[in-house]
Amino acid sequence: MPAVPPFIVAIPARYGSTRLPAKPLRAIAGVPMVVRVAQRALQAGAAQVVVAVDDARIAEALAGQGVDVCMTRVDHASGSDRLAECAAHYGWADEAIVVNLQGDEPFAPAAGIREVARALAEDAAPMATLATPIADAHELFDPNVVKLVRAANGRALYFSRAPLPWARNAFAAGREALPAGVPFLRHIGIYAYRAGFLRRYTRLARTPLEQAESLEQLRVLEHGHAIAVRLTPEPFPPGIDTEADLQRAEAWLHGPG
Repeated sequence: MPAVPPFIVAIPARYGSTRLPAKPLRAIAGVPMVVRVAQRALQAGAAQVVVAVDDARIAEALAGQGVDVCMTRVDHASGSDRLAECAAHYGWADEAIVVNLQGDEPFAPAAGIREVARALAEDAAPMATLATPIADAHELFDPNVVKLVRAANGRALYFSRAPLPWARNAFAAGREALPAGVPFLRHIGIYAYRAGFLRRYTRLARTPLEQAESLEQLRVLEHGHAIAVRLTPEPFPPGIDTEADLQRAEAWLHGPG
């Protein structure tokens, strides 16, 4: 497998969260979540790791971790908007590869971070993301699981919360099991952008499909831009959104018993 070209990992970390207050600072086995995410980015071999924060308390937690901290505005609508401010602040070259690693993904595999960077480097698309095969029908029919379909060249055709693709004959007979041979894929919410596109993307007008599905990546497709999609080489454990997620993460780290 060819070497991954140099890439930047940028981590949006917002202090306010309705479901999990002060989320970046919540400890998992004694280590703040945002520190664990930054450590994953460093393990992936990023040339630069930047955490885009909106609160000095997050910056203080990251002191001495070997990452850059960029203080950004508190009123950004999304993590990508926060990262676009970082791109302008650091003056990243238009062709620089920037991986957007979510601040609530403390167990993101280093191999997956590298793979999304490689996907962008090996495609002329301005943006790349990852997917993984869907294992069961419950997952396919869950609207909280984002599905995607891709073309033969590996680029995304569409993302949806609906079951996708619709196996007409099989699902007419029953929906308890997935038919064999159909490429059902779950989207993994990690992205790589070329820095120049990241700056342009946040200025694109919101689009009807994006708003209907509440999926920001559809804005890219609706405006006619391509998204390269690769399968993740390792599973991405679920992100941390709630107190119950935190408890599961603690249990997972401590192992059986």
